[in-house]
Amino acid sequence: MRSSIAIPLAAGLLLLAGCSSAPEPKKESAPPPAPSPAEPATPKAAIPPSKVGAPDVFKVKMETSKGPVVIEVHREWAPIGADRFYELVKDGFFTEARFFRIVPNFIVQFGLAADPKMTKKWDKQIADDPVSRTNRAGSVTFATAGPGTRTSQIFINLRSNMMLDSQGFAPFGQVIEGMEAIEKLNSEYGEMPDQQALTARGNAYAKEKFPRLDFIKTATIVP
Repeated sequence: MRSSIAIPLAAGLLLLAGCSSAPEPKKESAPPPAPSPAEPATPKAAIPPSKVGAPDVFKVKMETSKGPVVIEVHREWAPIGADRFYELVKDGFFTEARFFRIVPNFIVQFGLAADPKMTKKWDKQIADDPVSRTNRAGSVTFATAGPGTRTSQIFINLRSNMMLDSQGFAPFGQVIEGMEAIEKLNSEYGEMPDQQALTARGNAYAKEKFPRLDFIKTATIVP
């Protein structure tokens, strides 16, 4: 049985303590060193080539029940996650998929397919990406149940959630159009939908128990 994937809420408060000290006594300046030849700039690390044919930067347009949303994906930010998202979109994974978990002022989560056979097909874990970008408002990130457990579940940050950075949640994209549609998604069911039931039964379960969930009509790669 597949374990439920959830994004942990931060517990407690992070206390930042500042400290001050007297300025260090000024030292006599030493003679300047003789100039040396300038060192060549360190080249920027190359993005590893995609094994699935994903461009280094690409856009995905999701037609949702609340309007269109465009996500811009950067493989440089999280290449493994970006490649998986590319594969899922190309395979039609998100067609009719529900936004099944909405925590207001926190996140919107999706990524369990309408057809349970499709969810099972992509229940293949991928390795983690280092976190190179913060979980700011509108950033798009894979959900996880722990190290090395990412599969198909994704969330969009509704606010700056920097506390997720240190927990290993690596954004791979950013909503660049349609964030207002994401913010209008029906949140009446909150976290009530059972992820295991949705995994096992797909939209048959969603339509029976939570008929007013918003959803993705289609998701496609666009220029």
